[in-house]
Amino acid sequence: MANIKGSDIQKVVVACDAGMGSSVMLASQLRRQLKKHRVTVEHTPVNSIPADADVVVCHAGLADRARGSAPGKVIVPVQVFIGDPAITRLVKVVESGGELDG
Repeated sequence: MANIKGSDIQKVVVACDAGMGSSVMLASQLRRQLKKHRVTVEHTPVNSIPADADVVVCHAGLADRARGSAPGKVIVPVQVFIGDPAITRLVKVVESGGELDG
């Protein structure tokens, strides 16, 4: 399991299978929440996660594919894209500089 300090997170990628719905909304929400911390947020297909991603957020059903596409990266699986506690935890870790596992 990978981990990263919140203060070291520079790029978060919200990965999805093929849709453009709630995962795009989550990327937009995270972009607004993390802007003041100078964290870049992108939206990509799960099979095209960029190598410079620090953290990958994806639906729990895609977590294994994300790990294969982004080995060694912190993967944050969610059950729902909007309002999931894992997203709240990610934002708090970035704000506090704590540790994020995944």
